[in-house]
Amino acid sequence: MTKNWILWIVQGLLALLFLFAGGVKLVASAAELAKDAPPLSAPFMRFVGVCEVLGALGLILPGLLRIQEWLTPLAAAGLVVIMIGATVVELMTGVIAALTPFVAGLLLVWVAYGRWRRAPSRLTANA
Repeated sequence: MTKNWILWIVQGLLALLFLFAGGVKLVASAAELAKDAPPLSAPFMRFVGVCEVLGALGLILPGLLRIQEWLTPLAAAGLVVIMIGATVVELMTGVIAALTPFVAGLLLVWVAYGRWRRAPSRLTANA
């Protein structure tokens, strides 16, 4: 039971992080996006922003509404892919800058594992 609450807290914090990060990418001008991530184009950064916002919603809404709960570990896994890319891009800047996306990625792996492992027991309990 305690692990479930810890998962919910981590999911909530990660959802806030990705709602903010994705929202900034969606409202920022193309010039600001190009300045912040030079090797990446502005349209690609907007795409990443949409993925981050949808991933944040996928971390919270399925469990909150108790529908399609299998989407939560998939959303976490999708955000892990984004964090792998962010870590690689930030490594070009420096090792310290890469720590934030790396830690967020590790937390997302833990959420994906925790929620994926719980899904089969929940399905068999209802059968």
